[in-house]
Amino acid sequence: MKILRCDPHHPRSTPYLSAILLLVLCQSSLVTLFSAEPPAKGIQDNSFFVEEAYNQEPGIVQHIINVPAFFTSGDKEVSFIFTQEWPIFSQTHQFSYTIPYTFTESENGFRDIFLNYRLQALMEGERTPAFAPRFSLITPAGDASKDFGHDRLGYEINLPFSKIVSERVTLNFNAGVFLFPDVNDRDLWNYNLGGSAIYAVTRDFNLMLEAVAVWEEDIADPAESLAAPPTTNDSARRTDRTVTALFSPGARYAFNLPNDLQIVVGAALPIGLTSDSPDWGLFFYCSFEHPFVRTEPRQIK
Repeated sequence: MKILRCDPHHPRSTPYLSAILLLVLCQSSLVTLFSAEPPAKGIQDNSFFVEEAYNQEPGIVQHIINVPAFFTSGDKEVSFIFTQEWPIFSQTHQFSYTIPYTFTESENGFRDIFLNYRLQALMEGERTPAFAPRFSLITPAGDASKDFGHDRLGYEINLPFSKIVSERVTLNFNAGVFLFPDVNDRDLWNYNLGGSAIYAVTRDFNLMLEAVAVWEEDIADPAESLAAPPTTNDSARRTDRTVTALFSPGARYAFNLPNDLQIVVGAALPIGLTSDSPDWGLFFYCSFEHPFVRTEPRQIK
């Protein structure tokens, strides 16, 4: 029997050995890469209705455009919402602002503008969720006569948690409260809960399920207040309480371009679950994320 040997001095052996070595190195590198960065980490902080608990990394700015459209019994409401997120020296602190503009069947105009501060209180670990509480000032930019605001400075606290629970699945949870003080001698309290599950089909393509609910107080229409039956509690005739709940399946896709530019686009189909909710809607999302400071020293030619 003739035994085949690989002679290292044979001129044809070197390419074969090099190819095998290269294949082993590439496979090892890919295994290391994907074990360190699971597909679930490919897209983060790009949800639609539920806030994810990930602040911007140092030197990275994010521009977000949301376009929700809601339809109820022949009526429609379309909004254009612009948000910009900036880290404050590190990922621990983040400032952002949100400017919404709304079109309805009879009116259009700016709603209240949000000025947001978010603290990265917990970084995500093996057993620890990410936690980034947010405090917002709600400026009275909206016209109260159009039902686009309350003509009062408002406040919001939101508590978002996020956790990657497997290589491909991320869970998010939100709980928050709004306060508009002294609106027609009433303090208006609003509450919200939300949760989502995100499945990373690939690092650049995610499927999403989101659910949100908002308990809201508002000053009732004067005609409705007068038509209300008599009661010993006069404030009950002047305060309108609603519960809005949405279930929203959606998807998002990331384009990772040169110079660390990431563009994320997405869409969802929200469905109303209560009588106070819109019947259904469409939601479009677009985000641009890129460095705003030079991370490497410029090379002088």
